[in-house]
Amino acid sequence: MTTLEENKAIVCGYMEEVFNNGTLSTIPSFFVEGHVTFNGMRLTVSQVYGYWHQAFPDALIAIEDQIAERDMVVTRVTFHGTHEGRYKGIEPTHRGATWTGIAIDRIVEGKVVEMWHEADELGLLRQLGAVPRLI
Repeated sequence: MTTLEENKAIVCGYMEEVFNNGTLSTIPSFFVEGHVTFNGMRLTVSQVYGYWHQAFPDALIAIEDQIAERDMVVTRVTFHGTHEGRYKGIEPTHRGATWTGIAIDRIVEGKVVEMWHEADELGLLRQLGAVPRLI
């Protein structure tokens, strides 16, 4: 069983190595083999990575805060990226965007097995010009 600090380090590690650096070869170091449960869907980590990075290829995650309890790690993050690929039906705007999110990761035997990630989609869509500001 991993400690709370080790669990936090696993999440920091995958956010940096996989999502920021694009080092997909490190996926087995951080994630259970095969599929993880991502927001209730069974996906490979490569699919999760590809979802964001095809639309925001330069996206970077900055970890703002982390809390760990039992087998869960909650991480508050800020994303920065440029909209260079199709995202939710929106053609590339080539605009830079910054948005926030919360990740909840469940870790079993030193590997992430479940992920729940929520992002400020409304704030992002506003920055891309897809949703008007009402105020």
